[in-house]
Amino acid sequence: MSLRHPSATYLAAFTTAAALCAVAVPAHAATAASPGLNRVALRDAIALRPDDGAAGVVAEVHRDGETWRGTAGDAVTGKPVSAGAHFRIGSVSKPMEAVIILQLSDEGRVDLDQSVQHYLPGLLPEDRFKETVTVRQLLNHTSGLPQDFEGAPPASQDEVIDGRFDSLSFDQIIRQTLYPEGRPGPGPRFSPGTRQEYNSFGYRIAGELIESLTGHSLHDEVTRRILKPLGMRDTATSLPGRATPVPRPYLPGYLPRSNGLLVDVNEQGGLPSSMTSTTADLDRFITGLFSGRLLRPAQQAELFTVPRGSDGKPLPYADSANCNVGPAKGTACYSAGLMSFPLPDGTLLWGKTGSDIGYKSGVFATPDLNRRAVYAAGTSSAQDRVPAIAQRLALAAFTG
Repeated sequence: MSLRHPSATYLAAFTTAAALCAVAVPAHAATAASPGLNRVALRDAIALRPDDGAAGVVAEVHRDGETWRGTAGDAVTGKPVSAGAHFRIGSVSKPMEAVIILQLSDEGRVDLDQSVQHYLPGLLPEDRFKETVTVRQLLNHTSGLPQDFEGAPPASQDEVIDGRFDSLSFDQIIRQTLYPEGRPGPGPRFSPGTRQEYNSFGYRIAGELIESLTGHSLHDEVTRRILKPLGMRDTATSLPGRATPVPRPYLPGYLPRSNGLLVDVNEQGGLPSSMTSTTADLDRFITGLFSGRLLRPAQQAELFTVPRGSDGKPLPYADSANCNVGPAKGTACYSAGLMSFPLPDGTLLWGKTGSDIGYKSGVFATPDLNRRAVYAAGTSSAQDRVPAIAQRLALAAFTG
């Protein structure tokens, strides 16, 4: 079983000797021009460029009551991409996990300030993790826990492709991270609550906590608490132990082998939190979430609150570079499940990006929901260059 495939963040470390030739495919707008949106700029933003490393794009933008949908690709086959294409959402599932924990908090079944050690005794080795880690710290990335499979040697590109059918439970990821074979187990990266560092491993423990508290799989809890109430008919969670293809129509995602052969990687195993969705469904999710359909006000506030120190200032971000821009650069930008991003006019967007093997995606909105954007890109390269498309789309969608 491959240890590398569950975390697509490792893809940026892989290189390939193959010279990929990205074919420019015209972008197609699915709706007519609207006064509040710059249709030309949006279409140009998602049009594929050779340096994007993308095979296709699907996007949806809402601004002041107007809607635009567009697609680009498939750059490999030349076939058009449907505006209703499905794709893998990666860490965009994290806000859904956070919502379930916050709902359980409202129900009195979990205390956000109680320790993980209290709810899951013995999960964290006491000889290495002497300080308590709270449930809230799992959600807002201040736990100081190690990263998934920390210390493991990086997999080759071919190993990532071949291992994409593997499925891992939360418990397997936790065990293989904390008790690795052939090397010492990792300890804390920093003292809990002293800084922020994006941490997927904390959400593996959060998933384990959800299943422990409810007695149900994350699949069942997401379906009952989020997908059905919001009418998210196009979203599906991974079923344990099964590799499944992305439902048709799907956004193509490719990775090159070391010999240059491109492999369509839409069929994957993954984690209990792995999901496929569409831009329309992710827009339903963020709209329902921000409008208060999933959480009461006290829990809703957690979505828009970054962790602060005893001085009242946002905690520092661990590497001083990954969060925020301008004067706030290097300070915490993640809340419970979401991340904040300031626009040049001072407007603050909230949302989440995600990565899976072959896929990059994101959903962002202003708290009043007047401006919203969802995008997904399928890759055609091992290089992590797709975010350029997201940046172009953000400029066109949010700054006019």
